[in-house]
Amino acid sequence: MRITFCQGVLALAIVINLLILYYVSRLQQRMLHRHRDHVQPSSRLLPVSQKLGVTVIIREFEDFENYVPGVVKSFLKQKPEQPVMVAADTLPYPPLVLPDVPNVQLVILKPAPDQSAHVSRPEMYVKTEYVALVPDGVKVDSTRQLDRMLEEFKANQGRVQMVAAPVQSLAPLQCLNVKVSLRKWTAEYSAAPSTRVCTALKGDAVILLRTKDLFNLSTPLAKPLLTSLFIQTSLRGWTVRILDVSFSSAHQPLLSSSHNQWKAENRAKASRLQLFRDFGIKRVLLEDGKQQWFGCSKETPRCFSTVHDDTPEYLYQNRWTPPCCLQALRETAKYVINVLETSGVRYWLEGGTLLGAARHQDIIPWDYDVDLGIYLEDIPNCDLLRNVESGSIVDEKGFVWEKAIEGDFYRVQYSEHNHLHVDLWPFYPKNGLMTKDTWMDHRQDVEFPEHFLKPLLPLPFAGFTALAPNNYRSFLELKFGAGVIENPEYPNPALKKLDKEK
Repeated sequence: MRITFCQGVLALAIVINLLILYYVSRLQQRMLHRHRDHVQPSSRLLPVSQKLGVTVIIREFEDFENYVPGVVKSFLKQKPEQPVMVAADTLPYPPLVLPDVPNVQLVILKPAPDQSAHVSRPEMYVKTEYVALVPDGVKVDSTRQLDRMLEEFKANQGRVQMVAAPVQSLAPLQCLNVKVSLRKWTAEYSAAPSTRVCTALKGDAVILLRTKDLFNLSTPLAKPLLTSLFIQTSLRGWTVRILDVSFSSAHQPLLSSSHNQWKAENRAKASRLQLFRDFGIKRVLLEDGKQQWFGCSKETPRCFSTVHDDTPEYLYQNRWTPPCCLQALRETAKYVINVLETSGVRYWLEGGTLLGAARHQDIIPWDYDVDLGIYLEDIPNCDLLRNVESGSIVDEKGFVWEKAIEGDFYRVQYSEHNHLHVDLWPFYPKNGLMTKDTWMDHRQDVEFPEHFLKPLLPLPFAGFTALAPNNYRSFLELKFGAGVIENPEYPNPALKKLDKEK
C-alpha cells in the first residue's frame, strides 16, 4: 500500500506531538520527584541551624507566563552557590525548568496526603540567616547587590526590620504607612512623611529581612506577598527602609499579552479578596482616599450569626462590629426614620441606640442592631407597618418589613439576604408613663415618664439628625444606671468584659 506525501507528513506530526507530550510528562515527573527527594517523607526534618548569607525566595509569579528560570539563572550567574527557593502553592504547570543544582529548590506549599507535614514548610529549606523576597522578572547586574542590601540592613539594625531595593519599572516605588485595626476590621493606608522609612510599600521591590522574622509571621508567604507581609509586620510595629540599591527588570511589561494581563489581574483580585477574608479585614482605606469593602452587602448574609446572650460572636474574638455591618445599620436606620417621618409616625432613639448617639453620635462600635421607640397609636399612619400584619413586605428599596416573631414589635431588615435590622418598639401612654405589651429580658426595657418625649429633640446620629428624648442623660440613667454615658461596657459583662485599655 502506497503512503501519500500528506499521510507521511501527518504521521510525522503525530510522532513529534507524542515525543513532546512524553518530554513534558517526564519533566513534570522529574520536578515532582526532585521536590520530594529534597526531604523524604519517612525522614524527620528538624529546624536547620542558620549560617551567614541570604536565601533568595521567589514566591509571586504566574504559572501560565513567567520568567522564574531566568531570574534564578541571573542570580546563579553572579554567584553559582547562591541559595534559591521557588515557592508555589501547587506544582507549576507548564513545568518550571529550573537549574538542576542542590542550592535551587522548588517547594510546594500545599500539603500532600502521602507526605509528612514538614515537606510543605518552607522554613525547613532555608539555611541562611537572611532571606530576600524577589519578584518575577528581576535581573541581577552585580554580585554586590545582595551584599550591599545586607550591609545596609546591618547598618540600620535596631531602627528598621526590613530593607528594600526598588525594581526599576514604569511606576516608582512608593513609601506608605499602613495602620491595621483588627478590632475594627480595617486597614488604612496613607502617604508616609518620609520617602525612605515607612511601614508599607507600593510597587516592585526586593525585600531583605531576617529569616526568623519572616517565618515567625503567621502566614509568611501568603499572596499578594507584599500586601500580606506589610499588614503582618505593621501589627508588630516594624518598618522598612528603601535603599539606594536597585535591581533592573528583564521584562517590561512582565506579561506579553492583554489576555494574560487580564488573567493576572483577576487572579490578583481573587488573592487579595481571600487574603483580607483570612485576615478578617473588611474595609481598606487607600492612600488616595478611596475605600474598598470586603464584607457583607445587600446580596450576602451579614458577617455574624445569631446572637446569644446579647454577646455577638465577634466580641469573643476581641473585635467589634464589622464596618460593613455598621454601614448597613446606618443605611437602614436612616431609611426607616425617613419613612416614619414622612408617614407621620412619632419615633425616638431607644436603648443602646440612644446611648450610642449620646456617646459617639453614632451606633455603639460593638452594637448589632438599631432600636427605635414609636407611638402605638401612630402605626396606622404608615402603610408598611399597617400591612405587615398579614405577612412580611419587601419594599421598593429591598428592605424587608415584618412583624417580629419574638414579640409584639416590628423589624426592618436590610434585605432578604442580609438580616441586619432596625427594631421598632410600640409604646403607649398610661397614667403618665410610656408602656408596652411586650417586654424583653433587658435591664433597659422599662417604663418611663412620657414627659421625656414632650418635646422630642434633634440629636446627631450616624451621619444624620434623628429625634431623641429630651434630657436624654436622665432618660439613659433611668434605663441603664448612673454614669452610663461615661462608662462604656459590653451588653453582657458577666460573659465578656470590655478591655478599656485597648
